[in-house]
Amino acid sequence: MSMTPYRPGPGGLEPVPVELRTWRSRLRSRRWKPAQLANAEMQPTSSRMAVLFWLALAALTFIVLVVGYGIGFWQSS
Repeated sequence: MSMTPYRPGPGGLEPVPVELRTWRSRLRSRRWKPAQLANAEMQPTSSRMAVLFWLALAALTFIVLVVGYGIGFWQSS
């Protein structure tokens, strides 16, 4: 005896179709469909500006450390 579930259909009982799902698709719920996150106010930053920002921040950090050790704010013993 088989425990296969059958659904009633127009032609009688029909077997449930086999759904081929990968392990990746099993991680998500079938009911969850996220909404689009469109933000009209957001203006993307160019790659050049992002790189310049991080380089400037690194240079400023380096200068603060050098000046701090130079004037003796952080004692190196």
